[in-house]
Amino acid sequence: MRILIAPDKFKGSLTAAEAASAMAEGALRVYPDAVTTQFPVADGGEGTLDAAIAAGYEERNNAVVGPILKPVGASWALKKESGGTTAVIETAQASGLAHMEPTPENSLRAHSYGCGQLIAAALDAGATEIVLGLGGSAMSDGGSGALRALGLKPLDAAGNVAPLGGGSLIDVVSLDVSELDPRLSGVKFRIAVDVQNPLYGTEGAAHVFGPQKGADEDAVEKLDAGLRNWASLLREATGRDVNVPGAGAAGGFPASFLAFTDSALEGGFALVAGLTGLAKHLGEADLVITGEGSMDEQSLTGKAPIALADAASVHGIPVVAVAGRITVTPEDLAKHGIVAAAQLLDVAQRKDGVPDIADAVANAGKYVAWATNQVLEGA
Repeated sequence: MRILIAPDKFKGSLTAAEAASAMAEGALRVYPDAVTTQFPVADGGEGTLDAAIAAGYEERNNAVVGPILKPVGASWALKKESGGTTAVIETAQASGLAHMEPTPENSLRAHSYGCGQLIAAALDAGATEIVLGLGGSAMSDGGSGALRALGLKPLDAAGNVAPLGGGSLIDVVSLDVSELDPRLSGVKFRIAVDVQNPLYGTEGAAHVFGPQKGADEDAVEKLDAGLRNWASLLREATGRDVNVPGAGAAGGFPASFLAFTDSALEGGFALVAGLTGLAKHLGEADLVITGEGSMDEQSLTGKAPIALADAASVHGIPVVAVAGRITVTPEDLAKHGIVAAAQLLDVAQRKDGVPDIADAVANAGKYVAWATNQVLEGA
């Protein structure tokens, strides 16, 4: 038997690679002679970089400016092939919420400058294609900080360069593009998105995602006004309307690149799957094991494990799932070709008959192996 083990991350406890290793341990207890392939997956957000590295991309590291000007170390990945050189960059690495306390003040100050520094590093390395994985970002700056790192100068009414951060976008009156890195015109940007939110408005970046970054009501309104102004300036400079579905991802990060570069917004799972060669491994499998931290209603909208299950079902390959918790029904999962599923909360230690969630998180690797064993024995 050939088993493809392809989970997403268990956020807060296991990377996708760590989850895959634990699942392999559990699977081999049931099928000791099976040939297992561990293949972390992602839907274009956090975990995209890990999936690329697991698929053979070279990991690189740079010191960059974090979302509120403190230096951070950020990883990215590169792969050189005969047809060109592809770089994979996650916004969360340089400008992630993990690098910032979510407060109203910080929500206005946060910026994407470090992401631009990673893009510059990729250009220095000869990248002809740059894949941008969005998710877990701290900023709501429309990608303006990243373009600042690449030479753009947003100017205020006095002719001064405006401060970094989404809170200052409302004060920008013109854009100086004279020093914008000319190499940007020769690179294809593929931007992974899993939301359809526009850049601004009630369904835009500030209103929908700003509060989780610390923005209060006043900050949300200021950020939204700034993004609206930024879109207008980008339209004046390039003739392109950037208030399109998906542009609101990662604090509006795609907007600046849709304006100034050859960019395309793509569904995250399909992009990462193509990037890592998932189809080849799927075609060789007799069974697929997948999972994530929480398998819920949002998962059913196309998150990586469900999208993988859909792809497997096309080939008639059975899929089993292991998750930290599962809040959808077996019938919901069966519609996507998942024949059996188990959650860590069913195998974790209990206190007074209630699952010990802290124990499940702290010892997730052990419980993933146990749950995988359990689901395969019962499948």
